[in-house]
Amino acid sequence: MKIDAHQHFWTLAREDYGWLTPDLGPIYADFAPADLAPLLKGAGIDGTVLVQAAPTAAETEYLLSLAEQAPFIKGVVGWVDFEAADAPEQIARLAAHPVFVGLRPMVQDIPDPLWMLRDGLTPAFDSLQQSNLTFDALTLPRHLGPLQQLLERHPHMCTVIDHGAKPLIREGVMEGWQEDMSTLARNTNAWCKLSGLVTEAGANWTVEDLKPYVNHLLNTFGPYRLIWGSDWPVCTLNSSYERWLEATDTLLTGLSPHEHQAIRGGNAAHAYDLRN
Repeated sequence: MKIDAHQHFWTLAREDYGWLTPDLGPIYADFAPADLAPLLKGAGIDGTVLVQAAPTAAETEYLLSLAEQAPFIKGVVGWVDFEAADAPEQIARLAAHPVFVGLRPMVQDIPDPLWMLRDGLTPAFDSLQQSNLTFDALTLPRHLGPLQQLLERHPHMCTVIDHGAKPLIREGVMEGWQEDMSTLARNTNAWCKLSGLVTEAGANWTVEDLKPYVNHLLNTFGPYRLIWGSDWPVCTLNSSYERWLEATDTLLTGLSPHEHQAIRGGNAAHAYDLRN
């Protein structure tokens, strides 16, 4: 299968997307399965992983309801309050849903860069792992050191780093991010998403802007630990769905067909245990 392993849907009237404001222009609107379906068909993509975009349990239930209506949604990554006393029970309950595949605390929005290392979160991480779910790490470069420590504590937890940890592509900065991603690739079993990079590159991005970052991820994580995603509709701030697909094909030039297929679907199916 070809998988888009990172996309979103939202309805503004729900009012649980605090970050989604009118100044975001084209994405300050409702996005539903019917809007994405033609793009998937045109790209020959068989299914998606639908990822949370609000830190509420209600949004997670909303996403699961969409998955019941749209067969192309092969997995849902939701949200639970990891600090709640009953977080392990909430996680176990969600894990019973056939398309629920992972959890994503919105680490990038939490002021404390060491939040994920708090002792009180250990029961939630333990429950996530015991439930065979995937931890989506929505991190910025400043979180990569703590993420390394977290994965030392939970070496068998299936982890996917979202958006290449959002390197500073617009500023052309690789220092720090480059070394930390190398360490994570070398010392952990984490996967990394090849997604969200056009947002970090700015409106006038070119493939050449992305190339050093993508090459570094290929050289460290390798083609069998990279997972392609569109980050639609967020990507439309700087790129069409089709343009990001074309850029991906250019950036992956030189890989074997098997390696290309792994990045475009096989790795996602493995990391998220997509069975349907």
